[in-house]
Amino acid sequence: MSVITVAPLEHIRRERSSIKWTRFPADVLPLFVAEMDYPLAPEIIATLVERVQASDTGYLDGPGPLAPAFAAFALKRWGWTVDPSHVHLATDVSVGIVEALRLAVPPGGRVAITPPVYPPFYELVEEALATVIATPLIEHGDTWLFDFAALESSFAAGIDAFLLCNPHNPHGIVWAPDTLETLARLAARYDVFVISDEIHAPLTYPGATFTPFAPLALAAGARAVTVTSASKGWNVAGLKCAIVIAADDATNDLLGLLPEEVACRTSILGLHANIAAFGCTDWLDNAIDQIVANDLLLSELLREHLPAVIYHRPRASYLAWMDLRHVGLGDNPYQRILDDARVALNSGESFGLGGAGFARLNLACSPDTLREAVVRIAALVARETADTPTAV
Repeated sequence: MSVITVAPLEHIRRERSSIKWTRFPADVLPLFVAEMDYPLAPEIIATLVERVQASDTGYLDGPGPLAPAFAAFALKRWGWTVDPSHVHLATDVSVGIVEALRLAVPPGGRVAITPPVYPPFYELVEEALATVIATPLIEHGDTWLFDFAALESSFAAGIDAFLLCNPHNPHGIVWAPDTLETLARLAARYDVFVISDEIHAPLTYPGATFTPFAPLALAAGARAVTVTSASKGWNVAGLKCAIVIAADDATNDLLGLLPEEVACRTSILGLHANIAAFGCTDWLDNAIDQIVANDLLLSELLREHLPAVIYHRPRASYLAWMDLRHVGLGDNPYQRILDDARVALNSGESFGLGGAGFARLNLACSPDTLREAVVRIAALVARETADTPTAV
C-alpha cells in the first residue's frame, strides 16, 4: 500500500477555502462534512492542469467520454454492464436526484425515505415539490435493516418514488443483494420509481461486496435510475459533476426529457476530473486502506477512552456513525461536543427519525487528528460524569 500523506491541519487550513475549513474557528477539529483531508490523486491534478492550460473551460453538451469511462469502471469494479447511452449529466448528485424526482413524481406526490439517512434527502424531496414519507430503519444487533412490512404498507397506500441510499449514509451499510432484490420486487409490484444514490459505492471496503441496484431493478421490472459521481471517492465534490443512469430503455427515454440546462450547468473541469478518477483506482484503493485503518483505530480509541459509545464499523464510506446515547450528553451530543470539546461532528438529529443521541464522524483524516478528537470528547465526558451527582 502506498501511504497518502496528510498535511498538518494548520497547512490544510491555510491552503483550502471549502466549508470544512471555514465554517468553524481554527481551534475546532473539523470532522463533519464529507470531505477528505487527503490530497487529490496526481492523475486528477494533471488532468485539471492540462485542461486549464488548454483553456478548455466552456460549456458541456452531454457526458461524452465520461459515459464509457464510468462504464469501464463499473464493469471492472462491480461486474455491472452499463449502457453508455443510458448515462446523463447532472451538476451534482443532489441536482440529479431533484431532476429525476421532477420527471417521475407529480407535484404533491409522495416520496419514501428510510431515516436515519443523508439529511438533504428531506430538502431534495421538498425542492421537487413532493412530500416525504419516512419509514425508519430498524436497529438489529450490530446493523440496521429496512422495515419491509412498513415499506410495503406505505407502497400499497400510494408512493410515487423511493430514495435509496446505497451504500447507506450515515451507517456505511452495504446492502445485501437479497435485500435489494426484495426492494426491487416491491417497487415493481407497486410501480414505485426508485432513485438510488450510489455516491459512496467506490469506497466499499475490502471484504464487502457492493451491489448496484439498476441490474436488479431491470430484472424485476422496476423503474429506476442510479445517481453517482467520483466526488466522494476521489474528493472532487466542488468540481460539480455527476451522472444519472437509467436502468432500462423506458426510463432512459424519461431522462431524455431532462432540461438541457442540467448538462450545460455541469462543470467541464468536473467532467474531466471524473474521467481521470474512474481510471486511477490505485489511489482509490490506497485511500480505502487508510480509511479502514482509521476505522480500526477509532474502534480501539473508543474502547480505551469512551467505552460507553456503541460503534458498529461501516463497510463503506469514510463516515462513522456513533451511538452516544449512553455517555450522558443528551439527545443532541453534537452541540455539547462542539461547544465544550471543540470537535465538529454531524448531529444525529439532522438525519431524521432514529438519529437522536447519535453523531457522525469523518474518518478521512490523519490518525493524529482522530486521536485528538477522541481524547477531547473523552475529557468532556469525564468532566460531565464528575459533575453529575451520585444517586443515594
